[in-house]
Amino acid sequence: MQKFKPEGQLIGTPSNRAILSSPASLHEACLTGETVEARALLCDKNHDLRVDLGCMYGVIPHDEGAVGISDGSVRDIALISRVNKPVMFHILGFRRDMNDREYAVLSRRSVQQDCIDNYISRLRPGDVVEAKVAHMESFGVFLDIGAGINGLLPIDSISVSRIPHPSVRFHIGQMIKVIVRSVDDLGRITFSHKELLGTWEQNAGEFSPGETVPGIVRSIENYGIFVELTPNLAGLAEYSEGITAGCHAGVYIKSMLPERMKIKLIIVDAFEAEYPTPPIKYYTESDHIDHWIYSPVQCSKVIESTF
Repeated sequence: MQKFKPEGQLIGTPSNRAILSSPASLHEACLTGETVEARALLCDKNHDLRVDLGCMYGVIPHDEGAVGISDGSVRDIALISRVNKPVMFHILGFRRDMNDREYAVLSRRSVQQDCIDNYISRLRPGDVVEAKVAHMESFGVFLDIGAGINGLLPIDSISVSRIPHPSVRFHIGQMIKVIVRSVDDLGRITFSHKELLGTWEQNAGEFSPGETVPGIVRSIENYGIFVELTPNLAGLAEYSEGITAGCHAGVYIKSMLPERMKIKLIIVDAFEAEYPTPPIKYYTESDHIDHWIYSPVQCSKVIESTF
């Protein structure tokens, strides 16, 4: 299956730089239908995008800015928000402006349509794909799956451990793996992520009772404090005054109970700190998942996902 790159992944490649190096190379790319990427410099009052091609400028007319722009199903903010960012396009042809300068007429829409026809339309629930973090809201992450076409990763599908905002897991521009949860009739894609972060047993296998390990306080309840040990594993410590959600902690692992999916902790110390987000650890190399069970076999409570 052909995978189209998210926007921003092509612009620095040697082949792309070679195309932008001369008018002759741009003319050749026009003839061959090559996908090219360059930075959008401005969006004018007609919502046409002007693009920096190095040796000349290019224009993406409003209706060629994205799939769905011409019929109104995609709003103009999708074009405005591309200013100062890379955009992918095909070169439709060349014209001369009122100053007799040659410029290129470009289409981002045609690259997106290509991506839909030859990649997105072939995706099925359970497929594991790579995508780029494009935008974050409190309810989830918009991911560029290819050519600037976005899908949604809801916040409750990011990890088993609950988080206040996607920014505690990801940063803009980050490449991550996700699972396709659904593709509707309009081509809108919903993703999941937590199934790639390991089961309870896989995560618990990284720890042992008697160890003191780092954690992040995720929530404060009147019956205790939930401390995240990994994105897919949290334990419960006794309630203590003065501890706030989001702070870092050193926690002593008192016991681990797989039959109840519980880890009992003692908070040794809790403090405010800003540490870099650690790299994501994925527990599978598979490119497709049909069924995933988080809970241990001996646990009566079953947590699972079926695609």
